[in-house]
Amino acid sequence: MSTATPTRICVIGAGAAGLASAATLRRAGAEVTVLERLKVGSAWAARYDCLQLHTVRWLSGLPGYGIPRSSGKWPSRDAVVDYLRAYATRNDLDVLTGAPVARVDREGDGWTVRVAGGEDVRATRVVVATGYSNVPYLPEWPGTFAGELVHSSAYRHGGPYLGRRVLVVGAGNSGAEIAIDVARAGASEVLLAVKTAPGLIRRDTLGVPSQLLGIASARLPVGMVDRIAATLRRAAFGDLSELGLAAPDRPYSEFLRRRVIPIVDVGLVRAVKDGRVAVVAALERFDDGKPVLADGCYFIGLGNVDMWYRGTLRVESRDGQVFASGDLYAFDLSSSGMAEQIVG
Repeated sequence: MSTATPTRICVIGAGAAGLASAATLRRAGAEVTVLERLKVGSAWAARYDCLQLHTVRWLSGLPGYGIPRSSGKWPSRDAVVDYLRAYATRNDLDVLTGAPVARVDREGDGWTVRVAGGEDVRATRVVVATGYSNVPYLPEWPGTFAGELVHSSAYRHGGPYLGRRVLVVGAGNSGAEIAIDVARAGASEVLLAVKTAPGLIRRDTLGVPSQLLGIASARLPVGMVDRIAATLRRAAFGDLSELGLAAPDRPYSEFLRRRVIPIVDVGLVRAVKDGRVAVVAALERFDDGKPVLADGCYFIGLGNVDMWYRGTLRVESRDGQVFASGDLYAFDLSSSGMAEQIVG
């Protein structure tokens, strides 16, 4: 057995990356302390209720201890949180929770990790595993929205949106899943604002996870992967161009260029085809408290939506005021009588 003094390493963050790093280093003989500002797995615990892994359970575990079979093929948010906490316990990790790190300073031949409101930690090495999406980003759209503006990090479930119109901005995986969730919860209208048509893949095909296909194709020529991906998308979804989800001609090349993860379809395509979610242009600004899209479309709501208009319209009140001139979505003809004329 080695008699060398263990190396003191500080890992910042008790998410999947931090726990895996700490466990691997500990097995190599290092003395490891993990600092976590909240609780183990808190980043997962704070996400929306319907969240599931898009990677299959048996390819998603951390080193030395896989996700239990009882978590199912696609583990839920809560199952992932339970797994991360069990992983920390199983590996006997020294995790200090409620220890937010304020800064890391170089001192001599080591580092001092400053814990806000707590005791500093000295270490010879520091591993920063805080993730890259902990700080919500909200674009600074011109104007002010008159309704409720909620970032996806604060979204939990669709219950509060029963009977309401909802515009989901952004067609990443979170946006797609939230759009489905509010539609299932009974929102009166769900619109998904898309700036660039996203890549789309099935979560699995005939029981085979798409993750495996991605691994298997990693060493193939880019052009060949483009052809395979395009063929699989056509076979899975058909042509979605008229529904606002046009497919790129070279999907894998587009992924390499933009480095944007494609949407893993867990019901979005069916919801769009069924009309429960409508794809619209990107949000550009707010005008008089109302969203305005990049294609010049306005949203005007005067009550429950009875009819949709798409096309060049001019809406006037009895006193001649022009509400909007441009394309209109979700205009209610049966409400208070504010609109006197609709001119196509």
